[in-house]
Formats: sequence, C-alpha cells, structure tokens
Amino acid sequence: MVDPPRQTGKSAPKAKVSEEKIEQINALKMRLHRKLIDKLDLTRMVGEEETLRAQVKEIVAQLADQENTLLNYNERQRLIDEVLDETFGLGPLEVILADTSISDILVNGPKQVYVERRGKLELTEVQFRDNAHLMHVIDKIVSAVGRRCDETCPLVDARLADGSRVNAVIPPLAIDGASMSIRRFGADPLQWDDYINFKSVTPEMRDFLAACVKAHLNILVIGGTGSGKTTLLNNLSSFIPISDRIVTIEDAAELQLRQPHVVRLETRPANIEGKGRITIRDLLINSLRMRPDRIVVGECRGAETLDMLQAMNTGHDGSLTTLHANSTRDTTARVETMVMMSGFELPVRAIRQQFASAINLIVQAQRLTGGPRKIISVTEVTGMEGEVVTMQDIFAFEQLGVGGNGKAFGQFVATGIRPSFLTRLESAGCAVDPDLFTRQVLMTDNGD
Repeated sequence: MVDPPRQTGKSAPKAKVSEEKIEQINALKMRLHRKLIDKLDLTRMVGEEETLRAQVKEIVAQLADQENTLLNYNERQRLIDEVLDETFGLGPLEVILADTSISDILVNGPKQVYVERRGKLELTEVQFRDNAHLMHVIDKIVSAVGRRCDETCPLVDARLADGSRVNAVIPPLAIDGASMSIRRFGADPLQWDDYINFKSVTPEMRDFLAACVKAHLNILVIGGTGSGKTTLLNNLSSFIPISDRIVTIEDAAELQLRQPHVVRLETRPANIEGKGRITIRDLLINSLRMRPDRIVVGECRGAETLDMLQAMNTGHDGSLTTLHANSTRDTTARVETMVMMSGFELPVRAIRQQFASAINLIVQAQRLTGGPRKIISVTEVTGMEGEVVTMQDIFAFEQLGVGGNGKAFGQFVATGIRPSFLTRLESAGCAVDPDLFTRQVLMTDNGD
C-alpha cells in the first residue's frame, strides 16, 4: 500500500564536503565519543532520554571546546548531534529513521545507503566510517533483542523498538561489507483510512473484510516482497473482537495488535553451540495448547505450513497468516511445496484438500508499477473439483495502464460473483448487503 507523505524530521545533509574534511570530522567525532564514555557512566544516569540527551549535549559541547575545533556553528551542532546519535541511537541511521516518509532502509556496505520513499529507491549521502562502524550498529540492534551476529551466525533477523523489521548479513557471506535491510513500520503505521485515502482499497472491500474476520473465516494474505503483506495482516487483525484470546507467532515480532488479550511469541535462533533453536513450527504446535481463539502467524515459509492448515481445520477458525506468492493460483503450488518440507510424504491431492478446507479467503497485496501498493484481489476458496482447488474472485483491481507520471492506474470492481459463505456471515451477525456483489465499478484510481 502506498505510504502516506508525512512531515519529515531531520534530513540527510545536502552540502558536499571534501574527503579530507570528512576524515577530520570523523576522527574528531571518535575522540569526542571516547572522551564522553570515559567521562560518564551512562548506566548510572537515570531519567527520560530527552533529559539525558540535554545533559550529555552540554558535556559534549564542553569537550568540543577543549578540542579547539575550527568548525562553524552548523558544523559544530551537527557534530554534537552525531555524537549523541552514536551514544543513544544507531549512529548515521538516526537521520534516516527520523524521516517518517521512508519505508525501507537498505545498507549495502558502509558507504552505500539507499532508502525507499513513496515507492521509489534513492541513494542517500549517509555513510558509516568503515565496516567496523557498521558492524557496531548491527550488533547494537541485534543485542537489544537477545540475538547475535558474528562469524558463527552471519545471518540474523531482529527488530527495532518501533517494531521495524531488520535483516543483517555480515562477512564472509556479504562480500563487500556488512549488509542490512530495515523494513519500517514506525510509530504511526498505516490504518484503514490511509488505505482508502490512497486508493489502496475501497470502503466496500474494507467492510467486507471486516465481516469476514469477525465471522471467523480463515484468511491468507499473499503478495511479493515489499507488497505490504505484514501491514495488511496487522490491519486485518484490528477487526478481531477484543474478547478473543490471540496468539501471534513471528520470526521477528513486528505485528502491533490493539486488542488487550494478546500473547506474542517469537522464534529463537540456535546458540553458539548450535543448540536451543525454536522455530515457528515449534511455537505453532505449542500454541495449540494455549487455548487460543485466534492464531496469527506472521509468515508461513516452510514446514509450519502443514501445522497451520491442520490448526485451521481443527477448530481454530478465524486464523490469519501470510505467504509469498505472485498470484492466487500460484498459492496452491507454494503451499504444496512448503508442506512437503515438513517431512511427511503426503499425496498432492491430500495437501490440496487440506488447503481447500482450511482457507476461506485469499487477499492479495501487490506493489504496482510506479510504487503504489493495492489490494488487487479478494478471492474465495470454494473447494475441489477433481484434482484442482477451485477459487473465485469477489473483488479485483483492473489495471488499465501506466500514466505519464509512471504510476499504474485502474479501477476496483465487484466481479458479480456472490461468495458462498454469505449465510455464515449472517449467522455470525455480520450480514453484508447482497447488492454489493453486483458487477460494478467501486472506485477509479487515475494514478494521480
């Protein structure tokens, strides 16, 4: 879904500075940081971060005076801010993290940092001093959530305090220096009103999805990388009644459910001896003993898919999950492949029957040409015909072309097919107007 343009905080510096000047400032910054650490015991300082930053800022300014720096006022203030970012935050990343219009941060080694803003990738002027500096920031992120990233574990998934998802790969796997990807969620994530304002969904589709969630239909969210699956899953979960007990299971906890009765579970990597790993499958099997009304799995990507289907088929209706698939038809093949990873040699027909009886609705998110993210189809799984899982689109986005601004445009339509579970919605007190499913255009997006 399209990320809304919001007012930004700090912005990356634009003025060009000579390499020699950059090296001098970096050396000065390192000296000030070392002096600050020597002078203070930050573990003994108490109070809110803003108060601590103000106290430390005064000390850094005094240390800068002792250095007799030949910096102008702006350079001096920037130096102080950067030392504070190194002390309290994530160093050079802080200037990017303050910009709420950025949805992805892609660090390709210490000297190349890209961001995605409103669907477009752009290179920033933000850099790390060297690979050791970048490694220090990665270690700071992963250690905060009890994980590690070193030669014995060079791949790691973690999260920031705001729920943003982090993946890091370090040498020797990353050849040109450590690499890090941050998927932003931020303190002000997209809500359903944002979806509608940015024409990512229609009010009618939203109300229909709300009824399906409340009526305990099992829903699968699909899409490619960066299509907005997790954000959509989070918003679908907002329709779950507050009386339900919800268990969420994720690799790196990023869902932000608003209900009061939520148990959040997160996987654990193996320790330095290669033991103690807890997978999504382990957590999913255990969650069945926790008396959940709803199970929400951040993403099915392996053997746990079989357990998820079995849970949906054995009384845990109303469960939600996501998986990577490029179309609703591809979903069946993806599920078959992942179920086979469980180690059980099940016939393909048996897997398809499990899928057809477990999943009621497939919601597909997609990032279109030019960056806009939309819910492009809402599809009912109707059952089996012979060896084939049968499906029917209820709502769809019909792309009509690409505008002069490079963005796709089109229209949302009701396909004219009435879902077979309407009586189930009615019996759950979530009746939907049957006229909604008459063939019609619900909303037009001109790509503006």
